[in-house]
Amino acid sequence: MSPSKSRLLRSAGLLLATAASMACSNHSGPNSVAADSGKMPITTKSEGARKEFLQGRDLSERLLANDSLPHFEKAIALDPEFASAELAHANNSATAKDFFDHLKKAVALADKTSEGEKVLILAVQAGANADAVKQKDYLEKLVAAYPNDERALTALGNYHFAQQEFAQAIANFKKATEVAPTYSPAFNILGYAYRQQGNYADAEHVFKKYVELIPNDPNPYDSYAELLLKMGKFEDSIAQYRKALAVDPHFVPSHFGIAADLMYMGKPEDATAELQKMAAGARNDGELRTALFGLAVVDTDRGKLDLALDNLTKQFSVAEKKKDAAAMAGDLRAKGNILEQMHRYDDAAQQFNKSLQLIEASALSQEIRDNAKLLHHYNLAAVAIGKKNYADAKSHAEQFR
Repeated sequence: MSPSKSRLLRSAGLLLATAASMACSNHSGPNSVAADSGKMPITTKSEGARKEFLQGRDLSERLLANDSLPHFEKAIALDPEFASAELAHANNSATAKDFFDHLKKAVALADKTSEGEKVLILAVQAGANADAVKQKDYLEKLVAAYPNDERALTALGNYHFAQQEFAQAIANFKKATEVAPTYSPAFNILGYAYRQQGNYADAEHVFKKYVELIPNDPNPYDSYAELLLKMGKFEDSIAQYRKALAVDPHFVPSHFGIAADLMYMGKPEDATAELQKMAAGARNDGELRTALFGLAVVDTDRGKLDLALDNLTKQFSVAEKKKDAAAMAGDLRAKGNILEQMHRYDDAAQQFNKSLQLIEASALSQEIRDNAKLLHHYNLAAVAIGKKNYADAKSHAEQFR
């Protein structure tokens, strides 16, 4: 995936880290049947729904989220009480609105599923609510119940990764690879954990193993490309991204990665062209918004902040059509961040205020609304510092603390 984008994505990182840990194993029956292998069961009344779920899960774990969604939708149609399918749909949704809509359905169905699936659903809900303590408790409970389940281990590793606790993350990912030596998602995120430690040699070794496991998929080449980008080997990175796109021309993270390489190489026009190509080929709102965000990043990097604001306005409009409050609020915070850099502090504060108002008026959980209020103090403290109003800055910082 692409480099860290901005502070507005920090809370999303915790949520997305959990998203890779969808429910369960390869055994199921009517209602819930515990797997003899020590893996989490799958709870469904329909054998057809189970088969669709497994096909979708396989695609999702290979980072082919858009391709996985029709299978999860079929699974839900065959069994409307299939909680794990609702969770999987949430984790692979293209927009924040769809994520929260399907997560809400999964939570409502959690009591109709196995204890392991229920704990995983509640862990994802806690992550979405930015309750890291509760999320960790649920995931540790999950691993205690299923110590030999590679998905449970990877989920806990993802939590530690999101908290930047890389040693703990690596321990869980390595155990997942030992329990299931062909489970490719654990190798992928293990490579990223080594990269975050600056251990590029082990990261490269793991990513090459990841390529060996699924050589006909795009993401292994994309992940290796991102390591090379981090190492400053931009031409080599682009070559790997091109390999990913040769496998799947619609694999949008590689277009985004190429644009990042080009930006760091001092070629903003080429980076813009790559992202415009990505926008033109977008298959859903999520892909289009990602391309527009990339354009805003490139514009910001080259000092064209007015153009960056224009692209964020377009990004906001995409979310506005679906009344996606979480995405719209994030866009407004991003605009506020850019306006700060332009020293337009009152305008920045106005965007931050609108962002909070959107969240408060939404149907999002109380926990998310409370967290938005905290983040608002952080943003207003930054504005006050810019205006050299240190008394207000201190007040907001104290409330944030």
